[in-house]
Amino acid sequence: MENHVKLSVSEVRRAGRLSVAPMMDWTDRHCRYLHRLMSRHALLYTEMVTAPAIIHGDRDRLLGFDDAEHPVAVQLGGSDPVQLAEAARIAADYGYDEINLNCGCPSDRVQSGSFGAVLMENAALVAQCVAAMKNAVDVPITVKCRIGVDDQEPREILPDFLARVSAAGVDHFTVHARKAWLRGLSPKENRDIPPLDYDLVLEMNGLFPSLNLSINGGVATLDAAQELLDKGLDGVMIGRAAYHTPCDILLNADVRIFGDTSRRTAEEVVHLMLPYIEAHIAQGGRLGQVTRHMLGMFQGRPGARGWRRHLSENVHADGAGPHVVLEALDHVTRLAA
Repeated sequence: MENHVKLSVSEVRRAGRLSVAPMMDWTDRHCRYLHRLMSRHALLYTEMVTAPAIIHGDRDRLLGFDDAEHPVAVQLGGSDPVQLAEAARIAADYGYDEINLNCGCPSDRVQSGSFGAVLMENAALVAQCVAAMKNAVDVPITVKCRIGVDDQEPREILPDFLARVSAAGVDHFTVHARKAWLRGLSPKENRDIPPLDYDLVLEMNGLFPSLNLSINGGVATLDAAQELLDKGLDGVMIGRAAYHTPCDILLNADVRIFGDTSRRTAEEVVHLMLPYIEAHIAQGGRLGQVTRHMLGMFQGRPGARGWRRHLSENVHADGAGPHVVLEALDHVTRLAA
């Protein structure tokens, strides 16, 4: 377990002006370490991890992270208040700055466990879960939700959901501005097909002025993020764009969103990753576990294809290590010279 100076609620909220969405199979600890080198301030999230897995599973594997990742939040999946309170206690002991409850994931696996987006149909239970976690820990408890599911009318369901759950003491909501269809659409389709309704989320921001509210869904540029912040929202969460084109989003986030004048280059970030990669391999890890998150580093730049190809073709070779990354970087730097 890592130790760190605990961040205040206001510091976590400030970081939440721009956050990177929790994404299954993507936002693992290697991804977050990379993203932190690119932005000192953005709030980073773990992949969703279920409360029973934390209670009964390999906690270091599920919750371990590098102290450099702060500010960092853990996203929990579950619908049992007692289990969630216990999982929250364990996560807080690991040093997470925020604990987030997933009320937005539409996958079949999540539905069968009666959590994720299906919880939009049971605001009273979500309120119980939030209250139990609030009583268990002293770090912010937040909720990520949809505007509704299936045949629910978002203009009716969302204000009721926000009112009931906020009454339980939730510190922050992140609203994915799309419905989730629990039947008929895959999780991937649920990220694209249901139409976005930013106006509804902005209405909620006006209806609940005391709530701390972020928006998620379809935001692909910092210009779009800034426009939403300018309309009064407390934060913007970016998912796939932050992962696939991290330099466009995260290398510019500190200057654009947080007013920090310092900025690293993509090449500097690659060099800063080398000691981390070396340590990971020394502990028995594989190069590809880290570099898979780096493939989009030079998206849109000359040499990007060579960078991706060299990494993809060489990470699994015997003895693959930092030198493979430097060789891949040469495809970019030669063309930039």
